[in-house]
Amino acid sequence: MAGNVSKPGASVASRVLALLGAFDTEHRRLTLSALSRRAGLPVATTYRLVGELVAWGALTRRADGDYEIGQRMWDLGLLAPVQSDLRLVASPFLHDIYGATLATVHLAVRDGTKALYLDRLSGHASVPILSQIGTRLPLHATGVGKVLLAYAPEEIRAEVLANLTRITPYTITQPGRLADELRRIDKDGYAQAIEEMSLGACTVAVPIRVADAGVIAALGIVVPSLKRDRPRLVAALQVAAAGIARCLDR
Repeated sequence: MAGNVSKPGASVASRVLALLGAFDTEHRRLTLSALSRRAGLPVATTYRLVGELVAWGALTRRADGDYEIGQRMWDLGLLAPVQSDLRLVASPFLHDIYGATLATVHLAVRDGTKALYLDRLSGHASVPILSQIGTRLPLHATGVGKVLLAYAPEEIRAEVLANLTRITPYTITQPGRLADELRRIDKDGYAQAIEEMSLGACTVAVPIRVADAGVIAALGIVVPSLKRDRPRLVAALQVAAAGIARCLDR
């Protein structure tokens, strides 16, 4: 929520950013009144600025009158180096894993206290998948998120550990237990999440580590069960992660 952008001294840029910031994972579609409320702007101001954003392509107006983020914002996002370079380099490795497993494969980076999914290849198995490209999911409840949390700055880990939301009955909400798991991830080189984000979905993930920057991303796979195939999946992910890192280090 934007707070004080409705004050007379607020710039046009701050008001536009407040409108764009009103959208998030839980608010992908908003009415004009909801946009006004979440951005902290008068309805008349919202109406005027939203019209300009729609004309430019930053927002799209749906047939039912709701608004959602437009294609032009996605196009701009793809120009960010963390997305364009990493996705381009990682793409063939994701396809290799997918070809070998026919399971859903994820590429994610940390965005604050969330895991931002940069790429996804959908698997054949009927496993419940919440992530989409551009989705942000909690770090503590996903395989890629746990990897990113294990190598995050101490202040990020502390913030996450202080706010462990239960998503399924299997989500880890005890700070000490999760802290132990993060230490194990650093030691063993992989993370797992067993039905912690959605029932029926198990994930295993590994870090992508480059020489000068450390862990910059996580590579994960989603399957119905990890009981038999975890060592094989971890090995495949680690080979792919090493290949991605070599390409990025060149």
